[in-house]
Amino acid sequence: MEDRKTFNLALLLKNKSKLFPDKVALISGEKKITFGQLHQLGLKCAAGLWELTPCQPARIGIFLPNSWEYIVAYTAIFSLHFCAVPLDFMLSEEELTSILKHAQVDILIARRRININYDRLERDTGVKIVLVDETQETREGDFLSFSQLIKNGAEEKAGAFIDNARGEEAIISYTSGTTGQPKAVVITYDNLEYSPRQVKYFLSDINENDNVLCAIPLSHAGGWVYFLLMVYFGLQVVLMERFAPRQFLKNIEQFKITFFWIVPSMYVALFTLKDLEGFNLKTLRYVVVFGAPSSPRLLKKFHKLCPQAKLLNGWGMTETSPPNIVTPPDSANIESIGVSSPDVEVKLVNEEGEEVKEGEVGELLIRGKAVFKGYYKNPSLNEASFTPEGFFRTGDLAYRDEKGFYYIAGRKKQMLKVGGEIVFLWEIEKALSEHPAVQECAAVGVSDRLRGEVPKVFIVSKENTEVKEEELREFLKKKLAHFKIPHYFEFVKELPKTRSGKIAEGRLKHMAENRIKN
Repeated sequence: MEDRKTFNLALLLKNKSKLFPDKVALISGEKKITFGQLHQLGLKCAAGLWELTPCQPARIGIFLPNSWEYIVAYTAIFSLHFCAVPLDFMLSEEELTSILKHAQVDILIARRRININYDRLERDTGVKIVLVDETQETREGDFLSFSQLIKNGAEEKAGAFIDNARGEEAIISYTSGTTGQPKAVVITYDNLEYSPRQVKYFLSDINENDNVLCAIPLSHAGGWVYFLLMVYFGLQVVLMERFAPRQFLKNIEQFKITFFWIVPSMYVALFTLKDLEGFNLKTLRYVVVFGAPSSPRLLKKFHKLCPQAKLLNGWGMTETSPPNIVTPPDSANIESIGVSSPDVEVKLVNEEGEEVKEGEVGELLIRGKAVFKGYYKNPSLNEASFTPEGFFRTGDLAYRDEKGFYYIAGRKKQMLKVGGEIVFLWEIEKALSEHPAVQECAAVGVSDRLRGEVPKVFIVSKENTEVKEEELREFLKKKLAHFKIPHYFEFVKELPKTRSGKIAEGRLKHMAENRIKN
């Protein structure tokens, strides 16, 4: 895509509204919205936002759970070439205040939530607040309601606004991944087309007849990609406010879902259902997982419930317009995350920056027009994150086979040196996950005076199952070298997760270090 205007969401949606005016584009709870209705709602919301912002392009924060209002807000923001700042709905008021100031947000579209004082938030940040589901009776401050914003917006005016839109920044996404402090990822309109474009490359038969199920927060890349696919291909999105295992499977049945993607911990949650095999999953064409080396085991287990579906493993990051690497549909090699798309260039390097040989583990570097240009207001992080040749350092460790298939070996921060020996934490997790009593596990590195650092593992046992530490040690001795055996085992009821469902490794490491000190 040489010209930024090539990806014109307003034009794409307008075309879809003409092609499929009465086709349902979005199902959110009891709400159904057709492509024709979404186009009109987006124009009205765009006009309302334009009138509220004295300076264009504006930055619009979204602080909502998954909902139809979220989709309409994205539609309006992208149509205007404004910048969306999607915010995790679980943020505290302090975190929210900090981000709004840092991103210099002009308008915040939000929903009431306990422990969030919007009067104070507006006063402290200077942001204009628009509240969803706000009525005269529930108002505590002088806030405009979302419904009033749309009602006040004159759709016939929006065309001129959209034609004159000039914003370069599409999204500022605050992400901490699974470790560290939040980082503000700047996604440009040059980047925005590449997610649906790469999906089309990997899944050439995707079309307007597909129904997809979104249980990933729309504030995360894995969520907003569903929205982009809806507008790009004219397919239907069934939106869940939050992931709930039983309802997820009911939705597949009821709405004849053809594909979805979820993270490994969500598959683990599905396997806790006693009546899992009772659901009809025959409409599924693709079953996709992103995010962990142990994913293939979970995927194969789930595949028994829908043998007609093709299994896909893959890789991508918020910073890289995912997905960038995916298992080809005609391949059964789901141990691998697959091959890269032609829109990106990928290489693996050692600590000296030299490319590694086939089969050797190195850090995965990526560059291309799908890759973001940098972190907002963080020049030191940008300098550290890119090579002089423009490759983005992903922090993921991987290796490649002779056929060009990539395999994830964990995060760079998950590589330990135990007494001089290298230990990849994913190896421990993968080995432990094969024990019949282990439902879920996660390994972290903790400080050790003698060896520098040693592994500790947190384990969630399967329901009504008891397993002892010594039993697991003996089990691992058959699979791992002695220096890879965890020094500490801790059994927990659940593992801490991020809102997108990934294991929160930073919180686990903090827990581990504190408990060892005590």
